[in-house]
Amino acid sequence: MKTFFLETDKWDTNCLLEGQEAKHAIKVLRMRVGDTIRLLDGKGREGIFAITEITKQAVSLEQQEVTQHPKPDAQHYVAIGWGKSVRRGWIFEKAVEFGAGGLWFWQADRSQSKVPAEVKEGWEGQMLAGAKQCGNPWIPELATFPDGAKGLMKCADEFDNIFMLWEGQSPSDVLSSEQLELSGKTLFIIGPEGGFSDSEASYFMEQGAQPVSLGKRILRWETAALLCLGLAWWKGEVNNAAR
Repeated sequence: MKTFFLETDKWDTNCLLEGQEAKHAIKVLRMRVGDTIRLLDGKGREGIFAITEITKQAVSLEQQEVTQHPKPDAQHYVAIGWGKSVRRGWIFEKAVEFGAGGLWFWQADRSQSKVPAEVKEGWEGQMLAGAKQCGNPWIPELATFPDGAKGLMKCADEFDNIFMLWEGQSPSDVLSSEQLELSGKTLFIIGPEGGFSDSEASYFMEQGAQPVSLGKRILRWETAALLCLGLAWWKGEVNNAAR
């Protein structure tokens, strides 16, 4: 079944698919009246709809069933020091696949350019592509922190667990299985390409972030982020299977 995205405020018993989503359904997939599709709103809602009419620019839909998925008991966020864009697009889709609660970017001392003051429109589009591919009804929260480590930690008060991934600096304190299955909201703070500055590392620890490692090998930021999310997702899947 093909999956499409529709903004939350446009959902109804009878609704309309427009714009790029409609274009994809009509011109690329060649869908027809009577076909059934899946809709996601990125906020936990999933619906099955039947196509009732197709025009040149829109697809009319009739609701068959709708499910509101609850947020996971454990939510994992990654806060990444802003860096090169060449590998950034890749992490958006993967964060959705691994069920990240949020994907944040912060201005680090060693960032090679300035983080945008606001989230770019194209970022969500890349995550939506990942959600439609894997069927995840939740889109990670996106945020940028141009005011650096202090701005980031102002928004960390609501988190139950905060870990600073400090590769090569704390090899004995490897991220553990128990830490991966902690309940509530967990934040993994990751440095940019050049790593944390001494002042940033000290500040994060003063604010209660626990330094942990993924081993002695120094990993690229996108590898560290993906590994944290992947391990947390895998641990959750194992626990669910055991219930």
